[in-house]
Amino acid sequence: MLNQQAPLDLMFQALADPSRRTMVERLSRGPASVSELAKPFAMSLPAVVQHLQVLEASGLIRSEKIGRVRTCHIEWAALQTAEEWMLERRKTWEHRLDRLGDFLADQEKG
Repeated sequence: MLNQQAPLDLMFQALADPSRRTMVERLSRGPASVSELAKPFAMSLPAVVQHLQVLEASGLIRSEKIGRVRTCHIEWAALQTAEEWMLERRKTWEHRLDRLGDFLADQEKG
C-alpha cells in the first residue's frame, strides 16, 4: 500500500492546481504541443512548462520532443490508478451507508 501511496500523492498534488487540471482535460482529447496547451492561459511559456513538468513527474502525462516541438500525451494508466483508488473508497462508503440504512430501518421496526 505504501508503494502505491507515493505515486497517488504526486497525482493528486498535480491535479490540485486548476491550470494543470485544464491541461489534463485538454490532453484527454488528444496529444498537444506545449504552445497549444499554453494558449488558453495568461501565463508565460516557462510557467506552462513548469506545470507540465509537475504533471510529467506525477506520471499523468508524458512528452516527447521532435525537432523543435515538444508534444504532450496523457498517460491513461496513471489516471486508471487514481480511478481505482477512488472506486475503492466509494465502495467502502457505499457499504457503510448501506449498513447504516439497515440499522436505521431496524430501529424504526423495533
